[in-house]
Amino acid sequence: MLERDADIVIIGSGAGGGTVAKEVAPLCADGARIVVLEAGPKLRDDEFTGREVEMARQLYTDEGGFLTQDRAMTIAFGRAYGGSTVVYTGTSLTITADTLARWNVPGVAFDDVHRRSLKYLAENNVHLLDEPDLNDNNRLFADACGRLGYRVEQFPLNLKGCRGSGMCNLGCPNAAKMGTHRVQLPAAERQGVTVVTNCLVHRLEDRTVVATVRGDAPGEPSPWESGEYRIHAKVIVVAGGAIGSPALLLRSGLGAALPALGRYFTCHPALILVGQHPKPITNYDGHPKSYYCDEFADSEGFLLETCMYFPFTTAKSLAGFGADHARMMATMDRLQMILVLAIDPPEAGNRVMLGRHDETVVRYAFSDGVRRSLVQAMRASARIFFAAGAERVHAPAATRFFIEAADAARIDECIPLDGLRLGKTTIASAHPMGGCRMGTSEADSVTDAWGRVHDMPGLFVADASLFPRCAEINPYVTIMALADRVAEAVRREWPALKARRS
Repeated sequence: MLERDADIVIIGSGAGGGTVAKEVAPLCADGARIVVLEAGPKLRDDEFTGREVEMARQLYTDEGGFLTQDRAMTIAFGRAYGGSTVVYTGTSLTITADTLARWNVPGVAFDDVHRRSLKYLAENNVHLLDEPDLNDNNRLFADACGRLGYRVEQFPLNLKGCRGSGMCNLGCPNAAKMGTHRVQLPAAERQGVTVVTNCLVHRLEDRTVVATVRGDAPGEPSPWESGEYRIHAKVIVVAGGAIGSPALLLRSGLGAALPALGRYFTCHPALILVGQHPKPITNYDGHPKSYYCDEFADSEGFLLETCMYFPFTTAKSLAGFGADHARMMATMDRLQMILVLAIDPPEAGNRVMLGRHDETVVRYAFSDGVRRSLVQAMRASARIFFAAGAERVHAPAATRFFIEAADAARIDECIPLDGLRLGKTTIASAHPMGGCRMGTSEADSVTDAWGRVHDMPGLFVADASLFPRCAEINPYVTIMALADRVAEAVRREWPALKARRS
């Protein structure tokens, strides 16, 4: 076992960990030894090939197909230098005052979170795409929502030099996405922070991190040699994501002291729908996610977003198989696509837990309300497709594979409320949240409003697991804003924490 000493260890390099690393990096000038431990690789620019299966294997946990315990839903989250910021689309929304009011965490004020969010919108070059850069897939959605009277907004995106390759979810091959891998982590390293890639953290033992560095992984070599490590630290910031962080703390034996640990997991369960147009449209050319519709967020509990996924992801998202499936896949250049997301409530039984062999398990039960939201979202999406000029629509909960334009007036009948079949409908998530929720007491939360784990000085959490409820929007910027708060707490308390005896 190799021994290392550090002052501050940050576990994870995504929106949370990367932000903390950059914000505490000035402490290096005063002699602080700061290390970021990342389980995934740091790929060289020429290794972002855009090949779907290859990139999924290298940049996602379980190739993007991490399954819930009952196998009814897959959850996609990144595993790379930059975490999920490498593989998400760059959508950069700020959380609303109404949502933060529903969070109801004393000490987390909207003005403060919003101010910090604006900081990262500027830092990561967030802006709206110009009209000529919007493809047909996005324009058709926005125009149809307008005709139907649905509220539709353009996504702000964190891009610089986008060439419209459409490969955002596979890691941008043109280095245009301004995630933590392009902004915060390099800034931290320039100030003296060490980022150790291909480093899998197993557990925490008091102020010690037990981890393994792999030397046979893709990408740039890790700065540390292969082997098993015990890393001693004054401060540990856990930022492994809403699945990784609760699992690590549970594996470290903290479940008994923190009964809420792993619980209240939310994830915006999602479905993909496709509409087939009579002639080719631009869908892969250009940024895939430029508009969203929140018309039904309050009334029906769902969001609609433009999207465009790759052949494998599209194929697995279509219900059924055989001739109809092949017929739809043969018209990829004519497909319009919509992603629907349910705004799921925090339930104590929905949780991250450990299996028989200490493996990470997510238990998630779909409430009647979430099921209804997904079906209502499919109905709204079908109306948008037909308003956009589609000749047929595929909805996973429909009574038949295709809904033809002639049946556009019978959408509710064609997509019945009881049509959603768990295990037979492809449900996915890319927004895991909760599990280390903020609050005031260890009875129903894991950390305080600054990410400090209750009654465990020097231990912090800084990622989406802090969310006490779902974000009701894409969570990336909110993660960074909360991580900024955590970093401020670490800096403020550093003089006292570094003076602690080992």
